[in-house]
Amino acid sequence: MLNKFPLWKYLLVLAVVAIGLLYASPNLYGRDPAIQVSGAKGADVDLSALDKVSAILKNKNITVKSTVLESGQILVRFKTVEEQLKAQDVLRDSLSEDYVSAINMAPAQPNWLKSLGGNPMKLGLDLSGGVHFTMEIDMATAVDNQLEQMEQDFRSDLRGEKLRYKTVRRVAGSDRMRVEMRTEEDKNAAERFLKSRYPLNLYVDDSSNDNAFYASMSEQKLKEIRDYAIKQNETIIRNRINQIGVAEPNVQRQGAERIIVQLPGVQDTARAKEILGATATLEFREVDENADRSAAAQGRIPAGTKVINDRNGYPVVLKKRVILEGSHITGAQSGSDEYQRPQVSITLDSKGGAKMNAFTKRAIGKSMATVFIEYKPSGKKDENGKALPPIKVEEVINVATIQARLDRSFRITGIDNPAEAHNLSLLLRAGALVAPIQIVEERTVGPSLGQENIEAGMMAVALGFAFVLVFMLVYYKGFGMVANVALAANLVLIVGVMSLIPGATLTLPGIAGIVLTVGMAVDANVLIFERIREELADGRSPQQAVHFGYDSAFSTIFDANITTLIAAVILFAVGTGPVAGFAVTLAIGILTSMFTAIVGTRAVINLFIGGKRIDKLSI
Repeated sequence: MLNKFPLWKYLLVLAVVAIGLLYASPNLYGRDPAIQVSGAKGADVDLSALDKVSAILKNKNITVKSTVLESGQILVRFKTVEEQLKAQDVLRDSLSEDYVSAINMAPAQPNWLKSLGGNPMKLGLDLSGGVHFTMEIDMATAVDNQLEQMEQDFRSDLRGEKLRYKTVRRVAGSDRMRVEMRTEEDKNAAERFLKSRYPLNLYVDDSSNDNAFYASMSEQKLKEIRDYAIKQNETIIRNRINQIGVAEPNVQRQGAERIIVQLPGVQDTARAKEILGATATLEFREVDENADRSAAAQGRIPAGTKVINDRNGYPVVLKKRVILEGSHITGAQSGSDEYQRPQVSITLDSKGGAKMNAFTKRAIGKSMATVFIEYKPSGKKDENGKALPPIKVEEVINVATIQARLDRSFRITGIDNPAEAHNLSLLLRAGALVAPIQIVEERTVGPSLGQENIEAGMMAVALGFAFVLVFMLVYYKGFGMVANVALAANLVLIVGVMSLIPGATLTLPGIAGIVLTVGMAVDANVLIFERIREELADGRSPQQAVHFGYDSAFSTIFDANITTLIAAVILFAVGTGPVAGFAVTLAIGILTSMFTAIVGTRAVINLFIGGKRIDKLSI
């Protein structure tokens, strides 16, 4: 019999539409203003923290919609944004540094829908706004770090040239380096060598000593350091955002020392805040095994060493010379050793591998310490209201005896928990920030295109869709009604698929892609219906006209959609931001429209007329 589908095809169409409706429905529930509280360094929070947060908000008479503890984090929902912002200020001042609190817009779908994986699709900043961070770079520390590096480079370079120096040290309270050689001849040779190797430095003789000279950075060099610090930090922040899976972020420079970060549709803002603001890195130093720990605890340490406490508060005496810095780390992966203790596997670049190999070759049997370094916000401001520089915190997380030569890959242990190991590996993979950076402002932002423009755009979409529906109904009558049902199902499927894809974000250009696919879906039905009319005009029966109409139009529709799909894939591959957003919805819309316009409409038509004796079609 013509135009008769088997049962499984009807069930397939019904199942696809039902699943689309299920996963599109979370978008009907909206979002609640919320605050997310999580443990520092990726640690989980417990019920005592939940009670503490509830008590703080209750004492401040802040109305809470709900407070829940799930997945090791606390989510507090509010009825208004005003209550949310008020609560954020209170929690920031009341909670200790063991917790990280961040504003959020939490999806409000019911739990049963959430348990099935149903979440609303992410909206771009141009549609829904998002979370805004203003981050400030500590340029003074960036310069200090370069001066420390310059001191080490001078020593190693002079040793490599076999030039005998007495001292190479930074002049206290200045940005100058004083180099004193053993003879005047060595001094002249060293000065010539360093000028050729570091031409952007300024070199001045020490008038009080014929064997010494000063080296300092020129203004051009300082400008390069500052520009590099903000560009490199901007790149690393982008890498970190990619690590935590935020789609369509906006990261841009503001002025000479600040970076603006806007994150649309972020679900885990507390984690985003911690990862973005963290300045964690590692240093590897040799342990001075001859030093007296008890004397070191009282401040009496040998020359050329420094004291850093381990996690239990015990002092560890380390050589000042750094074996290896975190900047040489190219890969990091968290895991567990054979005793199920957290560890991080480190991969170095070629230069770092050479340094580690050279040191461990001559240090077998000696101890090497892994020093974890991070900069924490001071929480204080100067008289002008500007945040004071962050505080440098150093901690020995591991002391190991070198048993064999190490190369580009090795492991570090001594980490408290798997969550901290995961966070540390993430930060090391994304890169160590060139200079400390702290969040000086955090707020929610509204749609960047303005609410009125967005409402006008959505109204234009609705009107255009309505006119298409009316045209199809009037021009193609009953078949037009079937096409309209398919169009509605197409929109539902697009929203459902967009909600299912974790990295998909709907932007205003994305809405333009949806409108375009609606037009393409109508175009497919127009081709089919016109072909059916031609078959009827040639004298075929209604059943034959429907059968041949769909079969004849399929190849044309398929070819046209495949070429457009190829263009959409190319746009997504080479485009960014709005272009990629347009390409995503266009590609999804092409696939769903082919299903609804060809399979969906034919299933509905076959359901009503398939296998029946009819004399006339409503087309």
